[in-house]
Amino acid sequence: MRPGDDPRGERGREPPGAADAIAEGVRGARVGEIPGRLCGVAVDLLPVTCASVSLHSAGVPVQLGASSAQAAYVTEVQATLGDAPCHYVARTGTAVLARDLTAGRDVLRWPVFAQQATAAGVRAVYSLPLGDGAVCVGTLDLYRDRPGTLTDPELRTARLVAGLITAALTALPRAREDDEDGREWWLGGLGAGHDSVHQATGMIMAQLGLGTDEALARLRAHAFAHGRTALDLARDVVARRTRFER
Repeated sequence: MRPGDDPRGERGREPPGAADAIAEGVRGARVGEIPGRLCGVAVDLLPVTCASVSLHSAGVPVQLGASSAQAAYVTEVQATLGDAPCHYVARTGTAVLARDLTAGRDVLRWPVFAQQATAAGVRAVYSLPLGDGAVCVGTLDLYRDRPGTLTDPELRTARLVAGLITAALTALPRAREDDEDGREWWLGGLGAGHDSVHQATGMIMAQLGLGTDEALARLRAHAFAHGRTALDLARDVVARRTRFER
């Protein structure tokens, strides 16, 4: 066992009662509450401090739920930077287990994210893909307040939670304009605030004559330079409180 690793459990043994705990955690939940509920279950089952779940749309994580304000904030940091564990997972469909954001290869790989995350009290992040192996539609991001890794059983539990989130995402479509039967859809209203990122990107494209990727990069860079999240700045752009000049 390496320094900082959590001693709970033995490799090769399944955590007892994980499936029952997950079932109990979502019992009675409205569909819109399920992402946050599963984040909370993950925190209860695993040696992590907080968790969030996001869809990835046009390179921007759209947060659907989080177990705490800390998780929500660090996920927004990832969205703002555009170069962080969740972005790598979304591109490759491969999980990232960044066990130490205070030293070593994880810091070298994501130096700016590591600095921002540790300033927010996060020392390790485990980002898992949501998808079927061929397509990654989002990520489950698990954050920890000390360096360390996940044991094999803990990683299986994390993948189980991610798999249930994926199943729910694929089973429940977006609401359509003709849905008038009062049903509550998984994505209805969730992450709606992130529409402002796409709107702001379009406005920056028009203001500066840029392509989509360049406009999004300019939004992210401006937000980072001013100590803000991309989502917060995007709302100002859409409200015309901030304008980008050539």
